Amino acid sequence: MTDMTERNRTEGPDTDKGTGNRPVKRGGGAPGTRGRTTIADGVVEKIAGLAARDVVGVHAMGSGMSRTFGAVRDRVPGTGSGKSVTRGVKAEVGEVQTALDLEIVVDYGVSISDVARDVRENVVGAVERMTGLEVVEVNIAVSDVKLPEEEDEEPESRLQ
Repeated sequence: MTDMTERNRTEGPDTDKGTGNRPVKRGGGAPGTRGRTTIADGVVEKIAGLAARDVVGVHAMGSGMSRTFGAVRDRVPGTGSGKSVTRGVKAEVGEVQTALDLEIVVDYGVSISDVARDVRENVVGAVERMTGLEVVEVNIAVSDVKLPEEEDEEPESRLQ
């Protein structure tokens, strides 16, 4: 048996050639850090939309027109169930950061600045906790105030 044959027998593909028969550690780092995770804009929009709706003083999300179209769309069978949680939310998602634009309708009598602050805090907390992304900004546009005597802008359904 030659010297080379003996070395190949004792050194398999999983041994360190410099130190004998110790196994070689494969991969780079902990298993949880191997690979890449991407998060779609729509995922962040859903999280932000739900978090914004949880704030007291937020009556609805989106402009009057988008709420009207959304209400019609929600009543058509096969187009989704219930109101769209992403209505009034736009997210731009990068690899480690995200920026959000929200359009809200507030209830009459609430402090708009307090509601906006609470929405920002709730949205940033929820998005960062669930996604690990850094929220760099949450821009809020107040498109309407819901007066107590106003009815919600949902057209009557023609379907029964």
